[in-house]
Amino acid sequence: MRLRIRAILFAIAVLPVLLAAQAGVGRTEYTVTFPAPEHRWAQVEATFTRVQGALEARMSRSSPGRYAVHEFAKNVFDLRAFDGSGKELTAVRVNPHQWNVAGHDGTVRIQYKVYGDTIDGTYLAIDTTHAHMNLPALLIWARGFDDRPVRVTFTPPPGSGWKAATQLYPTSDPFTFTAPNLQYLFDSPTELSAYKLRQFSVTNPGGKTYTIRAAVHSDASDQDIDQYAAGLEKIVREAEAVFGEFPDYEPGTYTFLADYLPWAGGDGMEHRNSTVVTGRALRGALGTAAHEFFHCWNVERIRPEGLEPFNFEDANLTDSLWLGEGFTQYYGPLIRTRAGLIDPAQAIGSFGGLANDVINAPGRQFRSAVGMSHAAPFADGARSIDRTNLSNTFISYYSYGGAIALALDLTLRERSAGKITLDDFMRAMWRVHGKPGGPAPGLVGRPYSVNDVRDRLADVSGDRAFADDFVARYIRGREVVDYATLLARAGVALVRRNPGRAWLGDVGFDGTRISTLVPWGSPAFVAGLEQDDVVTAVDGKSVANAQQIQEALAAHKPGDTIALAFNRRSGPATAAVTLQEDPALTATLVEATPGGRLRPEEKAFRDAWLGSRQTKN
Repeated sequence: MRLRIRAILFAIAVLPVLLAAQAGVGRTEYTVTFPAPEHRWAQVEATFTRVQGALEARMSRSSPGRYAVHEFAKNVFDLRAFDGSGKELTAVRVNPHQWNVAGHDGTVRIQYKVYGDTIDGTYLAIDTTHAHMNLPALLIWARGFDDRPVRVTFTPPPGSGWKAATQLYPTSDPFTFTAPNLQYLFDSPTELSAYKLRQFSVTNPGGKTYTIRAAVHSDASDQDIDQYAAGLEKIVREAEAVFGEFPDYEPGTYTFLADYLPWAGGDGMEHRNSTVVTGRALRGALGTAAHEFFHCWNVERIRPEGLEPFNFEDANLTDSLWLGEGFTQYYGPLIRTRAGLIDPAQAIGSFGGLANDVINAPGRQFRSAVGMSHAAPFADGARSIDRTNLSNTFISYYSYGGAIALALDLTLRERSAGKITLDDFMRAMWRVHGKPGGPAPGLVGRPYSVNDVRDRLADVSGDRAFADDFVARYIRGREVVDYATLLARAGVALVRRNPGRAWLGDVGFDGTRISTLVPWGSPAFVAGLEQDDVVTAVDGKSVANAQQIQEALAAHKPGDTIALAFNRRSGPATAAVTLQEDPALTATLVEATPGGRLRPEEKAFRDAWLGSRQTKN
């Protein structure tokens, strides 16, 4: 009893010290209101305490999960600053993204309005039905305050019936939340609406239980929402089977923030303990959910160097989006197949598309998988006013990395007689780089490099030479694996999509004007045609529209040479074009091909690859 009394007295003595220490650090507080949601703007007040020197207040230029800059300051207006006593201060705009505030009393309150009308994973959308908030697009922040705790209070419009859904830490007030630091705050999208909630529980091997929630803001029926939630549960459990456990969802929950509305854009955006998934219809939306949920391991915690810590002032450059996004792209259809949500033929078709992209797209001549990752700031939702030739020099790291994942999975299975798979590699990445955690929620302690990938592959395969060779040739290098042979092990045929068809190149036409960049190395490219050239005749016969051009091509076979007349910027020109066979490939189940037969060993390989993992790990 005496020891208990001493402990209580000690706690009473220490508590003020701890509170004083926290007060010494200061806290950032936000209040967000919606005075006129019909006009699609929010009123924000940000309060920074214990400020020393001029406050450097900024709007972000980038957002977690995005790799290009997005310039969120463009939607901020009517900004004013005050000190702790209410005295108005001068906010000097030193660049498009930053306001400096001096002459304060240690406290700075900044009030501003911010407009938003884009429903996706990157921006802000406010109307009379909801407030859909990606916080970097909403909240101003201050340099040097990254590690300070944060408190956010939302005030819905009167009578709106809105509720809050977020991964921010809850308080006793249903509209007030906290975050331990800036990184966690800005990785925490928030939905305010009269959403419908579905949830279920999952338990880790150690016994810790989490709640998986779906906050669905949609005009979908209750039945459709129930079906969506049932599909989510299947996805969640199959994804867990890959890694053997769930991450530690710090607030005790993981939330799907689903906005499926007629005016929404199709998108998905991963976050540490939640995801934003948007579109026009809830049906058919599970593909996005499968991809984004896999990210709560891969990218959010198994995190590549260059994304940790996330830089909100510029684009974030990393070597490894081919793994972070590309491997996730591969696992999306794989998990849905294992969960019974799509049939094997659909997954195989998806995988064939990944292989075709890498085999046939011209970009592999110019960039490796690492190089494609480096190009992300110019391709990831970035809008360019000037024309680029990215369609010739870039392959999405989603498809490039997905094709690498496909190749590595099948190769590991073949080398080990099915004992080692890509799941084992992902678990190794999780154990070494993801599960150890970081110094605080929202931070990752062991981000990986390409060399780390090579080392984990060596660990899993037991063959350092194999790991060195695979990374050198297919990740840092530009070689492509023999997909046809690998897929054949699973009874999958990789065949020409249009066998025997004469091919000019994947050229788009608007009338007879070439409306797309002509693919590098295609027959049209070799003959000197390019975007904006206007075809006037094929084989001496005038053409007036794209259909007539296609009809003229259909009269030929691969290897034929045709005469084209066209107008280019310098005037009339002619070219002799030697047609090729369309190189596009597609993957199909061997039993679906004429005379094809699935052999027992191929069926066993395929079943082990595409079958449920819940009872196998």
